[in-house]
Amino acid sequence: MLKPDDSSLAAVDLKIIEDRASHLLDRADAWEVFPIPIDELLDAANVKVAPHSAFDPIEIMAYLRGKAAKVDGLVKTAVSKVFGIYDSTETLIHIDETVTESKQTFLKLHETGHHDIPAHRKMFRFFQDCAKSLSPDVADQFEREANNFARFALFKGDNFSLQAADHEFGIKTPIKLAKTFGASLYASIREYARTNEKACVIYALEPVEYVPEVGAKADVRRIESSPSFKIQFGHPECTEVGLGHKLGAVLPFGKQRMTKPTLVQIKDKNGVLHDCLAEAFKTKFNVFILLYPVKELASTQVQVPKFYNS
Repeated sequence: MLKPDDSSLAAVDLKIIEDRASHLLDRADAWEVFPIPIDELLDAANVKVAPHSAFDPIEIMAYLRGKAAKVDGLVKTAVSKVFGIYDSTETLIHIDETVTESKQTFLKLHETGHHDIPAHRKMFRFFQDCAKSLSPDVADQFEREANNFARFALFKGDNFSLQAADHEFGIKTPIKLAKTFGASLYASIREYARTNEKACVIYALEPVEYVPEVGAKADVRRIESSPSFKIQFGHPECTEVGLGHKLGAVLPFGKQRMTKPTLVQIKDKNGVLHDCLAEAFKTKFNVFILLYPVKELASTQVQVPKFYNS
């Protein structure tokens, strides 16, 4: 199922959130430390992770019932499986330890955003974050702000895009940088597309499935385009990629994890056909397809870093 955007903010709101995350990186002296020193950031934010998670099904219900009675009804309730809890009355974060370490890192930063952004503490003294509240179909302004706070801190502002520009263009670059930054492949590949100076787009797909009378297909989970790709080609909005789709030829099958760049043609906004390359990478949870015009392989960009500590 194609999920809508989960992080768009007005420019003025985004700057406020990024400034808050930047100040936290300053306080933790974390700009040059890789992967992200999550414990130091939590200390700098004066927030702690609960030593014993409340994520046992019985314990979490008792915990939430008890807390709800104490916060005078100011509760932002979960609507799906809970992944993270921020309790401002105790400056305490509860994280589901069954998810991957890189996802735990993002969740910790997301909850820290709720703690560190003054308006969040003022409006809600207790947060619950879950599969749906962290995704765009129910994301409200605060969730978008917390997502951007976590993203900015995790990727050190534009540090990720600057490092990516120094590597060979292609899907292997965000895979490599994910380890450097301590981020998930999903977050890193998204970041690669959304901050890239080159025209490119990432299709994040669900695992390939076989449907009777239809064949192999993968539902589109999210599409992330670079700014220059959107200007020239617009933003793709397909909901699935099957063998009949222009990208169907690069779907990886069986034990195949990666497919080599394959030539495809797509039209720009003016209806002009462009030769493009598509390459794919498969994980246990997703299939990622990177699409970009062939001419981008010959282009170069010079990026000037921002000086956050000036």
